[in-house]
Formats: sequence, structure tokens, C-alpha cells
Amino acid sequence: MTRLARFGIGVVLLSSAAAWAQSPGAQPQTEPREQEIKEQQQRQASQPGNNAPVWRNVQSGAPNYTSVQGRETSVLIQPPARFPGQKAISTAGEAWRQFRNGPVTFIGGWLVALVAVAILAFYFWKGAVKVHERPTGRLLRRFSTIEQVVHWTAAISFCVLGLSGLTMLFGKHLLLPIIGYTLFAWLTMLGKNLHNFIAPFFILSVVAMILMWFRDNLPRAYDWQWFRKAWAFFAHGEHIPSGRFNAGEKAWFWGGVIVLSVMVSWSGLVLLFPNFDQTRAMMQDAWIWHASAALVYIAVSLGHIYMGTIGVEGAYGNMRTGYTDEAWAKEHHSIWYDEVKAGRSRAPGGALPSGAPHMKEEQS
Repeated sequence: MTRLARFGIGVVLLSSAAAWAQSPGAQPQTEPREQEIKEQQQRQASQPGNNAPVWRNVQSGAPNYTSVQGRETSVLIQPPARFPGQKAISTAGEAWRQFRNGPVTFIGGWLVALVAVAILAFYFWKGAVKVHERPTGRLLRRFSTIEQVVHWTAAISFCVLGLSGLTMLFGKHLLLPIIGYTLFAWLTMLGKNLHNFIAPFFILSVVAMILMWFRDNLPRAYDWQWFRKAWAFFAHGEHIPSGRFNAGEKAWFWGGVIVLSVMVSWSGLVLLFPNFDQTRAMMQDAWIWHASAALVYIAVSLGHIYMGTIGVEGAYGNMRTGYTDEAWAKEHHSIWYDEVKAGRSRAPGGALPSGAPHMKEEQS
């Protein structure tokens, strides 16, 4: 009987606590929600279809209830935001879309196009930089096999990434009207998958290039002379003393291979692995950094590609075979040539490696 009495007292106390929790003093938490529901019901009766207050709440970015738990799962639409150059404030997703389709696409597209046109115009105007002396037939090892493999891995992966990225960014404006939806859809899907799976090869090859060529690309006092006479070199083929890499190649190494590669690689990894708790805002910012740096990278790389292929006579063979003629080395990299011949610097594989392909020496 005593136990039954105690149980009864406990039930009374619990009932009293529950009644107190539901008393008017505890109602402020539920009353605003009930009031909102009543107002919405009345609005549906007086103004059918007017859900403006609901969408104002959604577009505010305030979290709401969701049965799926996770970061930002309770936020249907991002809060208002404004990217640089935008006058009006809109939701962050719309602001990003306008910035992507506006300044990034417009400025970046014209940058790449104008650089390409300028390079072609210069080539047809002045032509390639020629070697003044005749080839001697004696070859120096300019790049080792591992250097060639790393360079071509980076170069090929960069071209694949650049072309696929340009297709995804500008394809709907340039390719879609020409090839149609079916082929364009197949091409962009192929480009997206290549972009995602080739990117790690590019990152690894860039790291290897930095480790291999860091020392040879350290600035020297004589590099300033190359910048001062750069126009004379391009326009008149004037000889400028340089080390293993000239100042232009060093600028490409530090600005492109290091700075721009770090920017596109870091932002690309954020975009490539979206399940590491990144917010939508972080993904949007990463895309802006990635696309902007990539467009600048592509534009600058056109100059590097031009110099290494048709812009300078004999330059392409250096990386293709790994060897260069002594006359070419003496004219374009005389400081490095003198160091190798004097034994102060060792060419990859030696100055006159055994088994090197030799050209027939001209008889004067």
C-alpha cells in the first residue's frame, strides 16, 4: 500500500510538471509559430497563392527544419550576397551565377582571345627568332630523360585541363550552336571526366618540376639585362647572355608553374572533393579563384608555348630530344654554355654524352 501511494504521488508530480510546462508562461516558444500559421491561413483565404512571406523567410538564409542532418541541409537558399562589381544584392547563388556568366566569362574570354591574336600577329609580322650561326653538329644534353617525362606530363595534362575547362565555360556560347545538343552534351561530359581525373597527374608533375628546376630558376643579376633587351630579342634576334633558363623562363616558372599552379590546384581540390564539409559559399569562392587563375594561366601559357615551338628556331627540339646544338646553346644561353664547357656546371648526361645523336658538321 505504501508503494502504491508513492507511485501515485510520483504520477501527480509528473502531471503537475507537464501541466506547468504547457502553462501560459511557457507558450512564447510556440506562440510565434502558431501566429505565423494563422496569418498564412488567413492570407490563403484573402490572397490565394500569395506566398511572399514564406519565400522571404526561405531567401533570408535562416535555417529551418529538415529531417536530413548535415551542414547547411536546413538552409534551402543561401542568404543575400554581392560579388565585386555588383550593384544589387541578391541571393548568394544568383550573385555567383551573375559573376560567373558576367565578368569571369567576359573578361577571361577576351583575355585568352586577345593574347592568342597578338601572338599570331607578331609571328606573321616578325617571324621566328633565328639562330645566327650555322649548326656545329656537336650536341649538348639540355634535358635529362626524367626532365623530359615530367615536362611532357605537365604539358599534356595542362592542355587537356585547359581545353576541357574552356569547353565547359565557353562551349554553350561557341560550340553548342555549331555541333548541336547531342554532341555538345557528350563532349562536355567527356571533358568534365577528363578534367577531374587528369588533374592529379598535373599536380604531381608540377611538384616534380618545382623540385627539379628550383635551383636553376633562382634569379641572377644578369637576368635584368634580359628584361631590358627583351624587345630587341623578339624583334631583332639580339643575343642576350643567359643561364640555363633565361629571365623570361624564370618569370614563367615563378609566376606560372608555382603561383598560378598553386592557385588552380588548391581551388581545384576544393571543387574536386565536395564532401569534406565545404559550405556552398566556399565552393563558389573556390570556383571564382579556380576559373580566374586558370584563364590567366592559359593566356600566359600561350606565350610559353609559342616560344617553345615556333617562336624560337630550334627551341622545340631541345625538349623533344633532350639535346641542343652548341651554336644554339652559345647564342641563347651563353652563360650556361660557358659554365658547361669550363666544367663549372654539369649538363644533364654530360657535355658530350656517349650515344648522343650528332649532326653532320658543316665544312667551311
